[in-house]
Amino acid sequence: MDDRMKRTWAEISLGAIEHNYRAMRARLAPGCRFLGVVKADAYGHGAVRVSRLLEQLGCEYLAVACLDEALALRREGIGLPILILGYTPPAYAPVLAENAVTQAVGSLEMARALSDALAGTDLTLKVHLKLETGMGRTGFRVYGGGDLAAPAAAMALPHLEPEGVFTHFCVSDGEPGVRDFTLEQLERFKAGFTAIEAQAGRRFAIHHCTNSGAMLAFPQTYMDMVRPGVALYGMIPGPETGGLELIPAMRLKTRVACVERHQPGDTISYGRTFTVDRPSDIAVLPIGYADGLHRALSNKLEPFIHGQRVRQVGRICMDMCMADVTGLGVRPGDEAEIFGLHVNAGELADLAGTIHYELLCAVSPRVPRIYVD
Repeated sequence: MDDRMKRTWAEISLGAIEHNYRAMRARLAPGCRFLGVVKADAYGHGAVRVSRLLEQLGCEYLAVACLDEALALRREGIGLPILILGYTPPAYAPVLAENAVTQAVGSLEMARALSDALAGTDLTLKVHLKLETGMGRTGFRVYGGGDLAAPAAAMALPHLEPEGVFTHFCVSDGEPGVRDFTLEQLERFKAGFTAIEAQAGRRFAIHHCTNSGAMLAFPQTYMDMVRPGVALYGMIPGPETGGLELIPAMRLKTRVACVERHQPGDTISYGRTFTVDRPSDIAVLPIGYADGLHRALSNKLEPFIHGQRVRQVGRICMDMCMADVTGLGVRPGDEAEIFGLHVNAGELADLAGTIHYELLCAVSPRVPRIYVD
């Protein structure tokens, strides 16, 4: 037995990630780039291993959330272009440029500060301008009275190379009708970058807006590059599958620590939220909310043990939880799947009142990742 599998672990199928990559890649026109989103440690799957795989498969770009994530990949020898989607203090512009990291820029003030930080050097920083089209978060506003002169001015600044332009969809993974706002965002994006390019007298090399929801539901958004995130890891972000068969890449597993016999009237765990109503075998599983198992799933979770789903009982603790395995012959050391192939992470997310993105990212660093395939 791998020592890392003695308690609780996450199995990451590189084969599943490759399958998902190839399935989405097959939909792209020749010349359309693929950007793999590996922020938040590749949604909990391990950014370095996933990035190496994507590099081997021919992926053209990676995206992270912050400078630390980008530098961690560079230290491990990842050579693909990396786009930082979030904020980086302008004082770090030389570090960005020296490490060939591209920075998202959503305001003229930010663009000027980055350029000024590179003054007196021979460094040039690649940037992608972020256009605000309805997300209500960051970016140059390009509708409803937005100032198109500002992004055009940003393109002309010294020390900056405006390689790309992008926007972010807010409901591409929504229900039919709701997600149609994506098409309005798309038109705002097209009109915005067309006007900016005309004012600046130059064209961006890369135009991109396709997140996971749009990858499945809106092929008209693909443009020069797509940037699926959670879909790369086999999760369908909304009701639309787009005909794609994606494979979940992560299986969160644990081992039975012990099995205790309980009698009617016994209560289980903190708060006494579960009372045993019949003679029962209760397994203790060494996984809890410190491992990323949401406490909100207490008395709702159904781990997969001995070929079937069983009921988790009592409150989920910091380091363990309990499950009713009566009549199954479960013994200490037996494996239990928390989510993966037999228990869908999306189903658990619904029960916890959240989204599967959060469940994946919540898997704690103390849970070792075991790579298969």
